[in-house]
This record gives sequence, structure tokens and C-alpha cells, in this order.
Amino acid sequence: MIKFTKAVATGNDFIIVDNRQSGTAGTDLSALAKKLCDSKQSVGADGLLVIESSKKSDFKMRIFNPDGSEAQMCGNGSRCIALYAFIKRIAKKDMTIETIAGILNASVNGDVVKVRLTDPKGIDWNFCLMINKCPYKLSFIDTGVPHVVHFVEDLDKVDVKNLGSHIRHHGEFSPEGTNADFVTVTDKHNIKVRTYERGVEDETLACGTGAVASAIISAEAEKMTSPIIVETRSGEKLKVYFEIKDGNFKNVYLEGKAALLFEGMVEDV
Repeated sequence: MIKFTKAVATGNDFIIVDNRQSGTAGTDLSALAKKLCDSKQSVGADGLLVIESSKKSDFKMRIFNPDGSEAQMCGNGSRCIALYAFIKRIAKKDMTIETIAGILNASVNGDVVKVRLTDPKGIDWNFCLMINKCPYKLSFIDTGVPHVVHFVEDLDKVDVKNLGSHIRHHGEFSPEGTNADFVTVTDKHNIKVRTYERGVEDETLACGTGAVASAIISAEAEKMTSPIIVETRSGEKLKVYFEIKDGNFKNVYLEGKAALLFEGMVEDV
């Protein structure tokens, strides 16, 4: 049997497993993610977060998508696992987390968790991409994982699953693909975002790295200043902080509420 904790941050839900002591030694974590994230036949979640020992940080976080693929980073997942690590006394309220994308800094203050992400890279502004014979003006940014940002006037009318899937699988981003974010700017400090997530292969209620990607691209496109408030599909809001140094975005933080919902036991795969 494997012990797990269900957690949520801004509508993103995750299953957390402590791989150091949960009895998962030798378990196929990819297969475990596929099994546990299935909302019809198991716990259900947007991803599986696995805690492992680290020589570089307080602990290492591995992220598995519902399709079994391993992700480099997850913004809301990192906030959930930071809260878990603090409550379970794995780390103090200020901690470091090792990920494939790099070392993250996290701070827990009650139910609010703030994470410093790796600096954005690979930014490509305002390029045109043909999708279903129609031109779309997009921007690309890597906030630990790849994201494409597209500005729209009416966010509610966007077919996120259909258009997001076309962007995600477009040959321009092969072979890894990309996440797709659809953004409406409401004023100089507020945006609304809907995200199609690679690996989930559908729209999710929130995406931390997508919120950061959308905020950074909006800051450049609309001359917005830090912090930017991001309203997610769940209706909950995230704060994105950043600095601009020599034309580059640095010291990027993601802040919002997180919660541990319940614990349980499941059979190994």
C-alpha cells in the first residue's frame, strides 16, 4: 500500500507521495501517475508530485503528468509540496526545492505559499503561426516548462481545448510540444488566464507556470508593472512578482493559497 496526500492550489489538484518512506521503492512512478490521476477510477488529479532526497536542497520534487510523462517544473505543484513539506516537518517555512528545471526557493506563511521560480528564458515575442489556415499572433516563453501566450478579447468564447490542442501539438514546438495560455488584460495590474496543459491534454482550472508566463508576456506587451494579479479559470487569483534588469526578467515569484485536503492509502501498481 502507498500512502498519499491530496493537495490543491488555485484549482490545480495534486497527489503527493513521499518516496523516501511511502513504500514506493521500485514502483513505476509513471504508471502510478496514470493510475492515481484518473478521476473516474482512482483519486483523480492534475499531477503526481513525488518527494525524494536531495544533496542540493531540502528535498527533490519530481512531477508526473496524468499521461505518465515527467515534467520539468510545476508552479502550483511546487506551492503544494512546499506546504506539505512544512506541515510534515520535512523543511522549515523557508526552503529550497530541487527540480529538473533548477532550484526553487519557497516560503510558507499560513495557507499562502510564495515560490521563486527559475528565470524565464527562450522568449520569442509576437510571431505568427498558421493554425487551421488562420494566422495567430503568439509569444513563447519558458518558465520552467514551455508556454505559448495568445491575447484574446473575450476569454469566455475561446475553445481552449480545441485551439490549445492545436497549439500544443504544432510542429513548431515539436517534439516536446508546449502549453497554451489564453489571456485577457483587464487593467494595468490584472489579467485573466485560461490554460491548456501539456500532459493533462485538456484545460485545467489553473496553471502556475502558465500564470507566470502570461504575466511576463503581458508585462512586456502592455507595459504592466509588478505585481500582476492573475485570475485563473477557478476564479481564484495568483500574484506574480518580477524585476526587469537589462531587458531581462529576473527574480520571478508566484504567490497564492494552497491546502492539503486529505490523506489516504492506495494499492501499488
